[in-house]
Amino acid sequence: MLLLLYIVVVVIIVVLVVGLYEKSTNAICTSKKRLDGKTVIVTGGTTGMGLQIATDFADRGARVIIACPFKNEGVEALKYILEKTENTDVVFKILDLSSLKSIREFTKDIFNNEKRLDILMNNAGVGVVNEFITDDGMSFIMQVNYFGQFLLTLLLLPLLNKTGTKTDPARVVNTSSVLHNFGFIYLTKINDIRFWFPLQFYANSKLCLVLFAHELTKKLKRNNVVVNCVDPGMVGTGIFQSAGSLLGCIMTTIGLVLFKTPWLGAQTAIHAALDKKAGEMSGQFFKNCKLTRAKRSAYNDETAEKLWDTSASLVKLSSEEIEKCFL
Repeated sequence: MLLLLYIVVVVIIVVLVVGLYEKSTNAICTSKKRLDGKTVIVTGGTTGMGLQIATDFADRGARVIIACPFKNEGVEALKYILEKTENTDVVFKILDLSSLKSIREFTKDIFNNEKRLDILMNNAGVGVVNEFITDDGMSFIMQVNYFGQFLLTLLLLPLLNKTGTKTDPARVVNTSSVLHNFGFIYLTKINDIRFWFPLQFYANSKLCLVLFAHELTKKLKRNNVVVNCVDPGMVGTGIFQSAGSLLGCIMTTIGLVLFKTPWLGAQTAIHAALDKKAGEMSGQFFKNCKLTRAKRSAYNDETAEKLWDTSASLVKLSSEEIEKCFL
């Protein structure tokens, strides 16, 4: 009984310390950049930080495409953004990152209906959920948080490159996490749900996003696209609901009280997408609207290249398709 009480006290102290740190390091994007005439995609743009990002971009005059797998959520998000910004050029499209078919259908629709793409916000993600293998043969957490975003980004790359210029490149922003520090890359076990537990899968996926940005930057060379990653910090969003009804409710409440709000959590992603200096660099990592560094292994060239090859194989991208992505 004393041991349990001790553990509870320690957890409370840790949460309070982390909460105070998050509150004291809040940063706000100060960019006044307008986005009139530009087109933006925000995955997971229907709730939490994604909704705040989409609302900010709509308020700046952009054509905003919000994407998620849930129609009702999308309809409600459209109403919210319209009420907040009065921008009617906001659309919702179905995108299920746990389905390679859905990703290909989404990107085909974008190419058929959009003339440009200035910003891709890879914001969507799942938390610590009950893990399973998807129909595409991957861990659900890994596919939604990383593999699906890998495929989506590469398929949209030609439109991004066509839109961007040397002086005003198109931007890709990946949402990583402080938990990437606890991630591991073990390629032979990357989707083994018997080897990893859900929280470790989450950490692994967030490390993969940083390695992806590092490798993509090398392959882009002189293309008109930059790709960077952000750590939004500890944010009180609905992602905690994945921990279960009771625990999820408790964690969400704690998160909203002690950690950043979704609006505050969105600020670094908005900064990476709009700030002038951020547009002059690629393969970098931002936190609290400042350039920082991910953990050292996130910049390992050999690991990044091997992860790229494994990822391309798992999402069924042929070498010919990959070449077309960079045209």
